[in-house]
Amino acid sequence: MKFPDDVADDVQMRLRRLEGQIRGLQRMLEEGQDCKAVVTQLAAAKAALDRVGYRLVAAGMRHCANLDDDPAAAADDTGLSVEELEKLFLRLS
Repeated sequence: MKFPDDVADDVQMRLRRLEGQIRGLQRMLEEGQDCKAVVTQLAAAKAALDRVGYRLVAAGMRHCANLDDDPAAAADDTGLSVEELEKLFLRLS
């Protein structure tokens, strides 16, 4: 399934921001920042990555919801069945 341009653009922006957060974490470790600050930033980066995954899965589910109620049609159009999308979503939690 190809994601709509607005979703792909949003995810690309989020991933670039996340890339900066990861570089910041590396810098914090190199500079010997305290454990609490590093773990706090690590948790923020993890949450940001989770939100990227949720955004992608939600876009896929929204696309499937707009198709006919025929699950086979959804699978043919997106390459994923509704059940497969649900499994992907659950992997993120």
